[in-house]
Amino acid sequence: MIGEKEGDGILHRCGGYARCTTCRIEYLEGEPEKMTKAELEVLERKDLLGQARLSCQAVADHDVKVRPLATVSSTGAEGPGRKPEPGITPEPEWVEKPA
Repeated sequence: MIGEKEGDGILHRCGGYARCTTCRIEYLEGEPEKMTKAELEVLERKDLLGQARLSCQAVADHDVKVRPLATVSSTGAEGPGRKPEPGITPEPEWVEKPA
């Protein structure tokens, strides 16, 4: 999950299952053209498509620069949330990012 190892305090309330959208990020450089179907569906459902991406659904397979949109310090949360799974959950089904 992008941001997890850097210690930036990015939130992940659902534990990285593409459900809660607390791990929202903005890509500043290197945004991937693909996304998981789970990410697409939750961003559409919460009217966030085109405004954010989910770090729990991102694979850092190339250089990227991101900005977390919700962190422990910016929200006053007591902690980031459940420890995320080591890989993308649910099993990723890759789709093209809508324009």
